[in-house]
Amino acid sequence: MTDSEFAERLAAMRETLFRVCYSQLSQPCDREDAVQEALLKAWGKRHTLKDGQMMQSWVVRILINECRNIQRKRKREIPDESLPERAAPPDSPDAELHDALFRLDEKLRLPTVLHYIEGFSTGEIAAILRIPQGTALWRLSKARKELYKMLSGDCGERLEEG
Repeated sequence: MTDSEFAERLAAMRETLFRVCYSQLSQPCDREDAVQEALLKAWGKRHTLKDGQMMQSWVVRILINECRNIQRKRKREIPDESLPERAAPPDSPDAELHDALFRLDEKLRLPTVLHYIEGFSTGEIAAILRIPQGTALWRLSKARKELYKMLSGDCGERLEEG
């Protein structure tokens, strides 16, 4: 793969990278830093990529590592309890789902975002997260069950109120 092809494919992944970041980092500036660092590292190591078909998974793995690096730095600076909760994007019809998704533990949220929003297969998720495929399947199943409980509980509360 030539440098220009590599650069074009990186540019095409930009929105995906930001969506993956959004599932991990609450601050927009941290998301921008993570994406920028991931792109910089991917560009610097582009010659080590053996299979061009695995490029997206490879870059997402680099991004996840960058997000975790930023989270480690932030833990030393700000206690988790003092971080503001993520609000749903303005005028989002799926605000309830968005809020429920971000109430999930990160171990469940990240595979869910990768699978249902970004379209990665469970095998690809397992490779990206460096976990067995069975674990990826279990996390997706557990996330679905927890989301169902959260969302059906919200609906039940609204029915009782009405």
